[in-house]
Amino acid sequence: MAAKKLTRSANKMVGGVCAGLAEYFGIDATAMRAAYAVASIFLAGFPGIILYIVLLLIMPEAAPKANNVEDVEFTEAEPKAEPKKGAKKK
Repeated sequence: MAAKKLTRSANKMVGGVCAGLAEYFGIDATAMRAAYAVASIFLAGFPGIILYIVLLLIMPEAAPKANNVEDVEFTEAEPKAEPKKGAKKK
């Protein structure tokens, strides 16, 4: 089993810090963002903006995933059947 690594997420609103923390702890990114915002606003002893900036600077970005849009093989759609000559239009 590979060890978890704390990284900034590609699922980012600002810098990917809250989403990266959420992925690391296995919780929903929206719940982490909401909890971080509430803690930043309502707890006077919680320097939320400073901590976010520090984490943004020290957390590495997540490695790109292998299954992104560039890896998808697209196929051409089949051409539509042309109406036969003499067919009545509806």
